[in-house]
Amino acid sequence: MAVVTVVIHILLLLLMPPILPGIINKTKAMFAGRVGPPLLQPYYDLMRLMQKGMVFSGTTTWIFRAGPLVTLAAVVVAGLMVPLGGFNAPIHFTGDLILFAYLFALARFFTTSAALDTGSAFEGMGAARDVTFACFSEPALFLAFLMLAKFSGSLSLTPMLNAPLSSHLLGPSVAAIVLVAAGLFIVLLAENSRLPIDDPNTHLELTMIHEVMVLDHSGPLLGLVLYGAAMKLFVLCALVLHVMAPYQTHLAAVDWALFIGQMLGIAVAVGVVESTMARLQLRHVPTLLVAASLLCGFGFLLMLR
Repeated sequence: MAVVTVVIHILLLLLMPPILPGIINKTKAMFAGRVGPPLLQPYYDLMRLMQKGMVFSGTTTWIFRAGPLVTLAAVVVAGLMVPLGGFNAPIHFTGDLILFAYLFALARFFTTSAALDTGSAFEGMGAARDVTFACFSEPALFLAFLMLAKFSGSLSLTPMLNAPLSSHLLGPSVAAIVLVAAGLFIVLLAENSRLPIDDPNTHLELTMIHEVMVLDHSGPLLGLVLYGAAMKLFVLCALVLHVMAPYQTHLAAVDWALFIGQMLGIAVAVGVVESTMARLQLRHVPTLLVAASLLCGFGFLLMLR
């Protein structure tokens, strides 16, 4: 049974991520009164990019080529550390929450380094914005982990994230879970450069964050960038779901189906947010991220009572 769980975990981690951007785009199109692209369009885009050639600037080095590969590898390992549904993650040990956070930091480091390696002022500007906003989102993530560690009595992600599934939430625990869920959802939007932090569909370099950092990538490297971004969205959605929707039936097939449905639902929720909110001015983004840290911090304080 454990082997089957690991196989299903790996298959979902590798195959499901591209559907989430497709659902988000479809939801946004419905709100705008349009048909929108097909749900499977991200898969078609990845296959098309993998068949194209690559163009490299004369100023780039091996860092530019290694950036998408290292970023994708780091996100894949992080995905193996987050339990899907109520099942155990393939990789779990005491203190793995630190490794999880810094795998995302490693991915960000190589993404921004690849952007800086091009020598483009615009890509350097996007890299600076991304790193600056990360300084505000990482404290919120660690404060959320502190609350979950206190709630579960463990320093491993699997028991930490599965604790709300097996516990009776009463009194301060409910308030703490709600506050941390709200804070983590803001972190989800920020880490994936979604509205209201960033607009992934814009093509104006002066307002872009993540998209401007990958303007020089092409062909398979751009495909790896898009696939890595979709997988990062998948991993963080799975993380947030343990706090936002702690529910399981203890029937393996039903729990896997429930997890998939919840993942599709949170993608719809992201699409609704993007359809009903305008992009914040850059000077207001830190305020929103500080609010996420405060929400997670208050949730941790409630657990100390």
